[in-house]
Amino acid sequence: MITGGTGFVGNALIRQLSTLGYPIKLLIRPSKSSPNFPTGIPLDVAIASFSDMKGLRAAMKGVDIIFHLASAESSGRQAQLNLVDVQGADRLAQVASQAKVNRFIYLSHLGADNASAYPLLKAKAFAERAIKKTNLPYTIVRSAVAFGKDDHFTNGLASLLKLSPFVVMLPDEGSTLLQPIWVDDLATALTWAIDMPQTINETIEIGGPEYLSFKEICTLITEKMGIKRHFINVPPVLLRFFTEIFETITPNFPSSVFWLDYLATNRTTSMDVLPREFSLIPARMHQRLDYLKGESFRKRLWTLFAKRKRTITRWD
Repeated sequence: MITGGTGFVGNALIRQLSTLGYPIKLLIRPSKSSPNFPTGIPLDVAIASFSDMKGLRAAMKGVDIIFHLASAESSGRQAQLNLVDVQGADRLAQVASQAKVNRFIYLSHLGADNASAYPLLKAKAFAERAIKKTNLPYTIVRSAVAFGKDDHFTNGLASLLKLSPFVVMLPDEGSTLLQPIWVDDLATALTWAIDMPQTINETIEIGGPEYLSFKEICTLITEKMGIKRHFINVPPVLLRFFTEIFETITPNFPSSVFWLDYLATNRTTSMDVLPREFSLIPARMHQRLDYLKGESFRKRLWTLFAKRKRTITRWD
């Protein structure tokens, strides 16, 4: 069973699991909007909110493994992190433990910390703690930022870079180091963890094969799009102020205060984890950005953010 299966990483994970022949059940919350199900893949669906303990118990029928990807972070400043990320993980883990589920795999973030000054990273750490306190065999995967064709990361950046008139504001000169991981590499690691007993009751940090500054990532994107922009330094406090204003007046604004939190410090881990632990050679970022080229990107961008506006209250 997958929570957050209608989101970006969830769709990639579903494709991986389906290819390997796993029967898949999605747990989705009640919603008036149509779920973004991957096409051409047979799925079972259970509908229940994290506050519906009876519904969660019913959803556990026939479930051996849970991938918990659900998060409220895509909702930006309106995100209900305590309700979805913290309480959601706690209640789901409790019910899974009672149902004697064999494995609970949770997708967290690099930098998750109980003492973090940033709400999202603190919420992820509280969720990790809730899972660990049960008797579930768990695996916690702290991932670097994932990118791919339908992501909010590179597509959001591309949108901002395209709309910015020649000059782009970067916090701290864009010096923060990130370690982007291609979404299919992340989905592969999550899937292979099922058959890796050494990952049970462990917290694993993974990322891509290179450290890139935020400015270098922006430069890669502009080069792939065939545009030129001049980058200027802006104090993070001022950029946060502008972002909060745009989030308020533009519900589908392609950035959020959580992104500024993410960029407040380096988000990296050892580069050899995927090759060493998973025998997987991850893709470099510049090798997988062709989806940002040309007219198809512009059409997909409008579709992506229209979809984001419709699903802002879901777990994507």
